[in-house]
Amino acid sequence: MKFERLPTIHTTLEPSNHPYLNGAWTPLHEEADAWDLEVIEGAIPTDIDGVYIRNTENQIHQPLGRFHPFDGDGMLHQIDFKDGRANYRNRWIRTRGLRAEQEAGGSIWGGLMDGPGVSKRPGFGAHGGLKDTASTDVVVHGGKVVATFYQCGEAYLLDPETLEQIGVAPWAPLDGVSAHTKIDERTGELMFFNYSVHAPYMHYGVVDAAGRLETYIPVPVPGPRLPHDMTFSERYSIVNDLPVFWDADLLAKGIHAVRLHQGLPSRFGVIPRHGRTEDIRWFDAEPCYILHFLNAYEDGDELVMDAYFQENPTPRPAKGAPDGYGMLMAFLDEYSFQPKLHRWRFNLKTGQTTEGHLDDRVLEFGMFNQRYAGRPYRYAYSTVAKPGWFLFTGFVKHDLETGESWRADLPDGRYGSEAPFVPRIGAVDEDDGYLVSFIIDENAGTSECVLIDCKRFEDGPVVRIALPHKICNGTHAVWADREFIREGRVPL
Repeated sequence: MKFERLPTIHTTLEPSNHPYLNGAWTPLHEEADAWDLEVIEGAIPTDIDGVYIRNTENQIHQPLGRFHPFDGDGMLHQIDFKDGRANYRNRWIRTRGLRAEQEAGGSIWGGLMDGPGVSKRPGFGAHGGLKDTASTDVVVHGGKVVATFYQCGEAYLLDPETLEQIGVAPWAPLDGVSAHTKIDERTGELMFFNYSVHAPYMHYGVVDAAGRLETYIPVPVPGPRLPHDMTFSERYSIVNDLPVFWDADLLAKGIHAVRLHQGLPSRFGVIPRHGRTEDIRWFDAEPCYILHFLNAYEDGDELVMDAYFQENPTPRPAKGAPDGYGMLMAFLDEYSFQPKLHRWRFNLKTGQTTEGHLDDRVLEFGMFNQRYAGRPYRYAYSTVAKPGWFLFTGFVKHDLETGESWRADLPDGRYGSEAPFVPRIGAVDEDDGYLVSFIIDENAGTSECVLIDCKRFEDGPVVRIALPHKICNGTHAVWADREFIREGRVPL
């Protein structure tokens, strides 16, 4: 392996006992390139060609107030597979906020757990009280990486093969772009939404494969809302108005406190992909909150939607957490908010909704073969979490037709990343490919990349590839075939 470190970034972060500044969440401040990575076990498949990219939060400077792991600056980790070889690189996403704090020599903005008055100056983008770190989601669209922030940021572009910085997406509107944007690989289109504290409170948009904003419409909702994700079918996009959002009285004082509003249903807005505001149809459903959707597709008169239904979206402080960290630990623990794989059916003829769980286990961060996005699909892949922590300890494969499932657990002390599906070159079956994931090994103090053959799911990794340094845990990831990067869409 050839390994090259880049010049280090200036940091003022001090040693801390904060549970999310240690262990698998220890920030990484090193950027590097590595070629011809060492194989620990197995062999790198020759039937994949593309890149796996994961977004990560890494705190650079000493926090001004109470630290939340989602406050950290965005860093992309990429592994490039071609001809049975693998290369690695990682880069900071050099947002305007990161550059400003480097110039200032320390933190300028408070974080998610801080009240008003902590930040030293307004931020950039739609939610100016927080720093837009672009550290939440990552997709590939029009041959470029799009990195986004959960509180509606500016959307930063990078080259998916070199991670060269390109800048803010020119199509991003003033009200920002929320995680999560959605990609239809068959058309090359990107669907997105945003939300704000001023009317109309939500927008929906479509960007074509060439990076042109084709559709951008207001989505009327009764007041400020807090959606996190969306989904789409071949002809429709689905946004949401869920009963978990900011407390209006506290919001008027500048305090962003989230609560469950009893008596309100979940509402899902169905929009023709290039529709108008007046075309939106709303469907009521059982109250819940949804962090992440899987997929949606049309089935006769019905629109089928799969996502993770939270049974307890506003949990009480976690018992046994370190002093002062009870709420933080609860809201990062999937076992506190109890997400379950769930299916909704919206009847476009009658306006009725039917719904129910597909699995009663605690599951989240779902993936599937993106060539089936918006279309009927059979296989889904979810993560299994460590109770009490935001750490993934394994993966579950579901056959949504038969109800069967298979599980691949990681050994104790090893934690995975969100694991996209990687289709084999020339694949003819939906599950003919691999899951790819970065692994943090707390036992050895190292990191690696693994591939799991989805046809032999319970056999464990077919290859383990050493990374040149231990990476920090993070949020979302993407796989992009090289053909999709170069062409902007996958041929039918």
